[in-house]
Amino acid sequence: MVMDARDVAAAIAWQADHAANNGAPCTARVVRAQLALLSDETETGRRLANWPGIPLEDALPLRLAGGFHHLLLSGADMRLGAVYRGEVTDQGEVDALIVELTRNHDAALLPWLDGPPQTNEAGRSASIMAALLWLSPRIGSRFEMNELGASAGVNTMMDRYHYDLGGTQAGPPTSPMQIKPEWRGPAPMAAPVEITAIEGCDRAPVNLADRAAALRLKSYVWAEVTERMARIDAAIRLAGEQPPKLTQMDAGDWVDQRLAARQEADTTRVFYHSIVWQYLPPETRARITTAIASAGEGGRRIAWIMLETNRETFRHELTVRYWPGGGEPVLLGEAHAHGAWVAWHGAA
Repeated sequence: MVMDARDVAAAIAWQADHAANNGAPCTARVVRAQLALLSDETETGRRLANWPGIPLEDALPLRLAGGFHHLLLSGADMRLGAVYRGEVTDQGEVDALIVELTRNHDAALLPWLDGPPQTNEAGRSASIMAALLWLSPRIGSRFEMNELGASAGVNTMMDRYHYDLGGTQAGPPTSPMQIKPEWRGPAPMAAPVEITAIEGCDRAPVNLADRAAALRLKSYVWAEVTERMARIDAAIRLAGEQPPKLTQMDAGDWVDQRLAARQEADTTRVFYHSIVWQYLPPETRARITTAIASAGEGGRRIAWIMLETNRETFRHELTVRYWPGGGEPVLLGEAHAHGAWVAWHGAA
């Protein structure tokens, strides 16, 4: 049975199943409880029920899930603690609690529906680094990194992380951010990777030095996945030592600006993003695609690394295009949405 893309209830149920199948059964119960809000007379419930867009593409259930988690993390309401600790597992009880919380905190929860979740996850950088290792012998080992939709810049600090990718090591060994996903398939071949510069853009960048902003970012993390919380804390520490270089700008405008900047002859200009593409308007996606391909076809050393959701299979695919090299997309693997594992195809 094909799901109606605009069916809010179906989207909530799918997102709950997805969370449960990805190690977050407590968050799944909170997400599923949003079904009880669809008929409830709160502003949040009415807006949820009458969502004008495509709920899954807009990550609608996860927007509100962040708001509920924030109630707990901020100390505004501690009652969800028992749910996130797995002490309350009856879905009916969780439904009743979510309805009560929404009635009590309607005005605070409503703005969480205004924008997509800021799920900037350091674990995703494992896939980006693996792609750089793959690119190095093909296009050269020097990379200038440019992240689209950088959010808080967690992955705009990927040059400061240490990686263990199926036994292949990369990055500074003493980094407080240790990225070691479950590796499926052959390990990527070791190769030199020199990141000469790294920066990112976002329409609404999050400042990790701002405690309120950092707490909001943590609210989107699934509560029971404690290793993700630890990675956010490590990213906050690194940002405190040296903040990531972020520009507040539309992604299309920023790509044009970066392509117009001077580029070192022996360096590949890399554009990369993870779980961002679906949030960009179609015209922006087309503009970026044309700009990057035109630069590559014009003789520039360009690479484009994408860890994005296949909207038909809902798998998160790692794809690379590069010039010189023809620019054809190469599927290097698939990955868990939050970096728990990478399935490496070992493309030749």
